[in-house]
Amino acid sequence: MSEDTIRLVTIGRILRRRGRLLTALALTGALVGYGASLVFPPRYTTSTSVLLQGQWEERELLTQVEIATSSTVVDRAATALGWTGVGSAELRGRVGAQATDGTIIKISGTAETPERAQRLSDRVAQEFIAFATRLAGGGAEPEAATGPEALRQKVVETNRRITDLAEAADPGRTVESVQTRTTLEKLRSALDEAVKKLEEADPATGRSGMVVMGPAARPTEEAPPTRVQLVGAGAVSSFLLGVVGHLAAARASRRLRTEPEIAAALGSVLLGTVDVPVDRSARPAGRDPRARLRRLLALDTRWDAPRPSPAGDESGSRIRYQRVCARLRDERPGSHELLVVVPEGDETARRAAERLVVEARNAPPPPASGGGRPALRVVRVSVSRPMVPDRDDTAAGALVVLSAHRWTAEELAGVAGACTDGGYELLGTVVAGTALTRPAGSADPASKDDAPAPGDRGQATGEPA
Repeated sequence: MSEDTIRLVTIGRILRRRGRLLTALALTGALVGYGASLVFPPRYTTSTSVLLQGQWEERELLTQVEIATSSTVVDRAATALGWTGVGSAELRGRVGAQATDGTIIKISGTAETPERAQRLSDRVAQEFIAFATRLAGGGAEPEAATGPEALRQKVVETNRRITDLAEAADPGRTVESVQTRTTLEKLRSALDEAVKKLEEADPATGRSGMVVMGPAARPTEEAPPTRVQLVGAGAVSSFLLGVVGHLAAARASRRLRTEPEIAAALGSVLLGTVDVPVDRSARPAGRDPRARLRRLLALDTRWDAPRPSPAGDESGSRIRYQRVCARLRDERPGSHELLVVVPEGDETARRAAERLVVEARNAPPPPASGGGRPALRVVRVSVSRPMVPDRDDTAAGALVVLSAHRWTAEELAGVAGACTDGGYELLGTVVAGTALTRPAGSADPASKDDAPAPGDRGQATGEPA
C-alpha cells in the first residue's frame, strides 16, 4: 500500500486526466436519480398547529406528541378519510408531530397531492384533540363527570349552612358565640381552599382547551427529496465516488514508482534511464469497441503515471542510450549476446529496447584490442507466467528494460526468477520513460530499415552485429 500523502495536486491530476470518466459517472448518477424520481412519486407535506391551554411540563408535552402519532389516532383518521388503497399502516409513516416553543404541537401529514396532505393533517389534528380530551376526562361517563360537580354543589350548600349558623349564633354577646363564629369562618376558609385545590387538580378544568390554530395550509412545493434533488444527489455522489475510488486505488497500489525500488525488486543494478518520444495527438487505429471506449474516456493511459517530460534534442536522447550500452560493455566486455527482457504489454519498454538494440549495433567499437560490441536480443515475457529461453553458450547475461508505475515487486521478482531459471545472470535494469513530443527531424528507430522486426513472444527480435 502506498504511504504517499493524498494532496490537492493528486486530486487535481485525477480531475485533469480522468475528467471524461468522472463526467460520464456524473451523468450516469443523474440518470439513476431521475429514474428514482419516477419510481417514487412526488410527495407534499403540510402541518396543523394545535394549542394546548394551561400549564404543561416538558414531559407532558412529549406525551401529547406520542399520542398525536399513536396508532389509535391514526387509525381513526384513516377510517374517517376512507382513502382507497391507503391503510392505517401506511398512514403511520406519513404522519408526524413535534412540540414547538410554548405549548403548541405541530402535526404534519404527507400525501401524493396537496389536497390530500391538507386533509390528512387536519383530520389527524381533530382526532388527536378528541382522543386527548377523552383521556383527560372530557369524554368520560356522565356519572363520573358529574362527581366533581356534585362535590362542588355540596361545598356551596355547606358554605350557605355555615353562614346561617353564624348569623343564628348570638353575635358578640358571649365568648362562646365569638368562638363559634371564628370556628365557622375557619371551616369556610378550609372548604374554599379544598375546592380550589380540587379545581387545580382536575385536568378537565385546568387544561380543558385544545384549540386548532387554523386549517393546514395547502402546500405548493414538493416535499424533499424532489426530482431535482434526486438528480443532483445522484450526479454529485457518483462524481465523488469516482474520485474516492481513484484515491483508494492509488492508496492501495503496490506498483513501484522509482528507479531504486525497481532495481531492488529485480535484485540488479540500475544501468540508466532512457526516453521514448510519444505523440499525444496520434491515436492507435482499431475497431474494437472496448478500445474505442477506453480512448474516449481517456482510460488508455494511467492517471497516476508522471506526465511525459518535454523532449530534448535527438543528441541528448542518443547519449543516454549510448551510456547504457557503454555500461553493458563494462559489465561484459567482448562480443557476447545479451538477452533484453521486456514485460509483455509494456509498449514504452518495448520501444526503448528496440532503440537500444539499434544503438548497440551502431555504437563504435571500443578502442581496446580484442574488444567488441554486445549483441542484444529482445524477448518479451508475460509477468503472470514469466518464461525466457534457455541460455546457450553465446549468451553472457540478461538485461531487463521496463517502465515505472506499471509493475509490482512480486511481478518483477518473478521476472528475475525466470532469468535465473533460464541460466542468465541479471546484469542490470533500464527504466524507460516518455517524452511529450517527438523531436523534429527524428524518427522512431524501430521503424527504420536497419531496425530488427518485432517477433513473437519469447522469440528473438535482434541479432548480433
